[in-house]
Order: sequence, then structure tokens, then C-alpha cells
Amino acid sequence: MAKETMKLVANNKKAYHDYFIEDKIECGIALHGTEVKSLRMGKCSIKESFIRIENGEVFAYGMHISPYEKGNIFNKDPLRVKKLLLHKYEINKLLGKIKEKGYTLVPLQVYFKDGKAKLEIGLARGKKLYDKRDDIAKKDARRETEREFKVKNLY
Repeated sequence: MAKETMKLVANNKKAYHDYFIEDKIECGIALHGTEVKSLRMGKCSIKESFIRIENGEVFAYGMHISPYEKGNIFNKDPLRVKKLLLHKYEINKLLGKIKEKGYTLVPLQVYFKDGKAKLEIGLARGKKLYDKRDDIAKKDARRETEREFKVKNLY
């Protein structure tokens, strides 16, 4: 069996800060030629993007793919709505979860897997302010203990 290769293009760290990620799903992205070339060069941002399900289809809004320099007239609008490729049963499963109070879909990362552009989306529930503060406090405590451990091992 061939080894799968995965090249990360964009990551959405803010999503992990703002949401509890309960489930992750990999889906394809319907792209045009110059957008794929731009993605291969790493020119993509998903920080401000979000995902909606409309008429049984899934779309990514606000996903910014910079225009390809050598693309001239073939370049598309960098912020155009991109269709995500999922099976019908996966869309229905997500639709059922989103109807529950507090759930949403957020893009987590864009990557190439075996030469195909993929987007990992997460079924997420929003964090309250005190949850975010709690996470920051835990992260600070862990960083502090790692620093102390490093100092002890140096001497």
C-alpha cells in the first residue's frame, strides 16, 4: 500500500480557541486551475472563513486564495464562494447536528493529500468567555512547568 503524503497549506488556530471541536470531516474543494497553483504555493487563508449548507450542498465563504501571479485573465475572485465535496449522507448527518442549538461548521485546515486539495471541517460548539480564559490559564501553567523543567535539566 502506498504511503499517503500530506502537505499542510493553511491552519485555523483561532477555531480551536473559539470553539470546542467535536467532530472532524475531510472534504474536497471544487477549485479552478490557477487557484490550485496558488494553493500549492501556500497562498491561502481560512482565518475569517465559515461554512454553510444550502440546498443540500456545502459551501465555504470567506476562504481567501490569493490570485496566481502568472494567471492573468484566468484568475478568479480570491474570496469567491467555494463548493465543498461531500457525500449526501455526510451532508445530511452534518445538517442534523447543525439544527441542534449551538453547533456550527468551521474550517480547520487546508492541505494536499495525494495531490488533491482537501479541507478539514470541524463540527464545533462555541466557547464562552470563561472557557477561553480557562484554556489560556491551562496553557500558561503548562508553559511555566515546561520552562521550570528545562531550567532544572540545564544545571
